[in-house]
Amino acid sequence: MLPTLASSGEVVVEDKLSLRLNPASLARGDLVVVRSPINPTLIVCKRVIGLPGDVVCVDPTGLKAPSTEHVIVPKGHIWLCGDNMTYSRDSRDYGPVPMALIRSKLVARIWPLKDSTIFRNPMRVLD
Repeated sequence: MLPTLASSGEVVVEDKLSLRLNPASLARGDLVVVRSPINPTLIVCKRVIGLPGDVVCVDPTGLKAPSTEHVIVPKGHIWLCGDNMTYSRDSRDYGPVPMALIRSKLVARIWPLKDSTIFRNPMRVLD
């Protein structure tokens, strides 16, 4: 998730409860922690790009698919992308992700302090 999150050393607040009680609280732009659809032993962090019923561009960069290719996100699935799209393995590789694989939503970064942010609005700093 570079440049939003470092490879290591970040401390974040995860919200596991609100998604269980109200799955509709998930929004485009949220950072989520999911079990990898490729390797279920891995846990990954990605950004929600598309919700069920959305039409999304498969790869706006054109690196993995033509930038003119679009898909409709099926019911019960989401479309995920890493912030570093050049090197990210995400929905461009494995397609829509079942919502059942979502473990939590990231709410805030609390460490390192100088870069603390609320993820929905990266410009807002926690004091």
